[in-house]
Amino acid sequence: MIVVKIGGGAGVNNDAICADIAAISQRGEQIVVVHGTSDAVNTLTERVGMEPRTLQSPSGHVSRYTDADTLEIYTMAAAGQMNKMLVAKLQSLGVNALGLSGVDGKLMIARRKEAVRAIDPTTGKQRVVRDDYTGRVEQVNGDLLTLLLNAGYVPVIAPLALGLECERLNVDGDRAAAQVAGALKADTLVILTNVPGLLANFPDESSLIKHISAGEVERAIEIAGGRMKKKVLAAQEALEVGLSRIVLADSRKSAPINAAVAGEGTVISR
Repeated sequence: MIVVKIGGGAGVNNDAICADIAAISQRGEQIVVVHGTSDAVNTLTERVGMEPRTLQSPSGHVSRYTDADTLEIYTMAAAGQMNKMLVAKLQSLGVNALGLSGVDGKLMIARRKEAVRAIDPTTGKQRVVRDDYTGRVEQVNGDLLTLLLNAGYVPVIAPLALGLECERLNVDGDRAAAQVAGALKADTLVILTNVPGLLANFPDESSLIKHISAGEVERAIEIAGGRMKKKVLAAQEALEVGLSRIVLADSRKSAPINAAVAGEGTVISR
């Protein structure tokens, strides 16, 4: 079984990815899709006259600031626009895709980050943000996904989870995919992005790091920059929940998932 995370940023080749999902599904392999939504949320936010906002933690981690108003836009973009676009595209290729978010069937339960420490961009000082609707996935309903897979569906999951008080929460798609892969005991987690993998000297694509052992992941997190840091962190969490193989790979090539499974990209393994 393969769990594939489709990046939500600009430059991701959704047509090539969906064609590859169709090829994998049609040869009888089970596959689960988790997708991001960052570019779609930014576009929709700007369209309604709001400015996309982020929070930077003291450690340098950057996340989307999701207050109550932004949560509504996030829900529309993630569970609506992006999810249904991918489902329709897969259906056109003969894949019986089924779109859902982590809210549906309690698919993903997350703990809300009720107090987030962030660096004020104006003063450079720390402040505490308490109205942020983001969380970290703690539980995945693997039985529901297994039921859908055995019925012949390809689940397509939006990064929206149910909080402990049944509130909707924005969750990181890469880290959610790691938890989904762990719950299903997947053979491989493929995290697709718009670069060949982890680069030692970004943006020099010839500096691709082809293999990272479990013992080298902490160092890899230090090397990674920007969004790639979160992807390596997700790979680390996937190892912690039992996976033995994660591949950070390029979505821009033809048959990107098959290429990743064959080892093209950065392979992180035990």
